Amino acid sequence: MNNHKKLKAVAFGEVLWDIFDNIKKIGGAPLNVALRMKALGADVNMISCVGNDSDGEAIINEVKKLGLNTETILKSDNYPTGLVNVTLDETKSATYEILYPSAWDKIILNDTARETVQNADVLIYGSLVCRDEVSRQTLEELLHTDAYKVFDVNLRKPHYTYEILKQLMDAANLIKFNDEELMEISAAFDSPYTTLEENMNFICSFTNAIAICVTRGKDGALLLWDKHLYENTGYVVKVEDTVGAGDSFLGALVTSLLTGKEPQQALNFACATGALVAGSSGANPEILLSRIDDLINQN
Repeated sequence: MNNHKKLKAVAFGEVLWDIFDNIKKIGGAPLNVALRMKALGADVNMISCVGNDSDGEAIINEVKKLGLNTETILKSDNYPTGLVNVTLDETKSATYEILYPSAWDKIILNDTARETVQNADVLIYGSLVCRDEVSRQTLEELLHTDAYKVFDVNLRKPHYTYEILKQLMDAANLIKFNDEELMEISAAFDSPYTTLEENMNFICSFTNAIAICVTRGKDGALLLWDKHLYENTGYVVKVEDTVGAGDSFLGALVTSLLTGKEPQQALNFACATGALVAGSSGANPEILLSRIDDLINQN
């Protein structure tokens, strides 16, 4: 994809409120990815569903304010807007209590969503939204597209099965894992390997994916692109909380790769973006490009 045309992206999945000690922050992995891509200049639609309630109204207003197109966010009279209780441990890593059922579990397929995906360059989706059959079937339909497909693995127990993960991996061009997710899923499919690199190749060999990315927290990330392995060993920041850092990493990586950045450059840019998000509070802080460049150049 060239640099002259705006990248058209669609994210499918959960939009919700993350609740930290009674403070509400807008979130949901696909929304976090979408917002980062938007901040980096992509034209982004979000396909989701909120409740017909004050929480849903607030999400739509907030998302509009941040420049995302909201006409593909449905409203449900039957289910509430998604809420997640977030707990941070001593290392500022998060655990999540994800309330069910939420409106985003019930994303109904309609013509607008179908058309939006058909006109997109890239479709980003995760595994959490597939915990309910309604949203899962909608996603299955939308995956029949020529758009570049990015699968963001987001293992949240007990909301996944290996059978469904396999289908989602098979549909993807690029799959993003964190290191623990890669090892868990590889083992579940009888991988004989012990290293991240071997298991990245293993996943490529038994799915249709042509690119794999693995985040390693403070130790950076690996990218398998065009059969070549790229590595970034991470950037040092004082961690505020890790919520959304991986999502911003992915948004930055996909935007960079699909607008023609070299893979190593794209990986460095994505790692710096993720690090700065971890050094800020909440999933969607504003991050200036100059700060990203400074962090890359300091190392």
